[in-house]
Amino acid sequence: MMKQKAERLLVFGFVGTLFLFALFFFILPRERFSELENRYLQASPHLTWDNLMSKKYAEEAESFVTDHFPFRDEWLWIKSTVEQFRLQQENNGIYKGKDEYLLEKFLEPDYTKIQQYTEAVNLFASNQPQVDMTFMLVPTSIGLYPERLPWLAPSYPQKKVNQFIEDQLLNEITFMNGFQFLEPHATDPIYYRTDHHWTTYGAYLAYVAYAEQKGWDPLSKKDFQIQTVSNSFLGSYHTRSQFNGILPDTIEAYIPREPTHTEMYIADTNETMTGMYDASFLAKKDQYSYFLGGVHALMKLTTELDSRQIEQDKLLILKDSYAHSMIPFLTRHVPEIHVIDIRYYNGSITEYLTKNEINDVLFLFNTSTLVSDSALLKLNY
Repeated sequence: MMKQKAERLLVFGFVGTLFLFALFFFILPRERFSELENRYLQASPHLTWDNLMSKKYAEEAESFVTDHFPFRDEWLWIKSTVEQFRLQQENNGIYKGKDEYLLEKFLEPDYTKIQQYTEAVNLFASNQPQVDMTFMLVPTSIGLYPERLPWLAPSYPQKKVNQFIEDQLLNEITFMNGFQFLEPHATDPIYYRTDHHWTTYGAYLAYVAYAEQKGWDPLSKKDFQIQTVSNSFLGSYHTRSQFNGILPDTIEAYIPREPTHTEMYIADTNETMTGMYDASFLAKKDQYSYFLGGVHALMKLTTELDSRQIEQDKLLILKDSYAHSMIPFLTRHVPEIHVIDIRYYNGSITEYLTKNEINDVLFLFNTSTLVSDSALLKLNY
């Protein structure tokens, strides 16, 4: 009799817990952005016949439930704490590496999907023969520093991925491999230790390489006042891993000694900003959004340049967030820069080029984002 009561109590407790979590799932407010994981969460899936047949709806529904599971942040913190007590060197896909570096796990990607992405870029370029296109692909910190991984931690060489993509792209597209201009400076602070982005210095090196490829005269470091704007940056790798005892990064801003005025129009919110830096983010978790005010689908930066400074009239940048700390350097040469984050922009890129009479395009992505996101397939919509 006591055994039956205990079993009933266990069943009712289990069912009641499931009911409570289901109730919380439906009544708790939905968050669009996760401060803990520093990423946008899965939006409500769209039920269409095509999505249903392609299994996209099922995948989006699963991601939606996972991303909005009640008290998700607290569960992630508990998981991280328990695994640190077990002396585990990896949590939520982040390794605790040497020299105080946190490194994101990178395994062999799906080359079939990568080929689909490069074919989309090639088709886009073939349909715009009058447009000069450059594709810059930058490794993440694990790509440049595999020796900083914990002992026996698995990792796939990002060099192989970059080389594969270079081999797939048309010759008409200028490919810039980030390894070539970053490796000579590998002992310098090119990447944040706690975040997936490069530092402002890493972005400066990319700017110099791009400027030289375009035949411009890049500004030297002496042309900037380098200011430390934060000493408390704990980035996306830290928020995902929740490792304790990690020293924060510093964030630097390169301020030209000869200032120019740049206005930044954000189409998402129909706002015009009078600068490229938003200091309010330095008091938040996502301090990297200090650059350009974070992720936006479409922006237009207009800079008042002397005619002697202008290298070309217009530039369209198709990018991920690595571009945010590099774009301010480019405003010293191009008075009108259009910026599209193709992950969130749903308009026609071809129509945008034609409407705005743009003849130069820069693709700027990091290797990890490129292989894990299918946004490039939207190029030819």
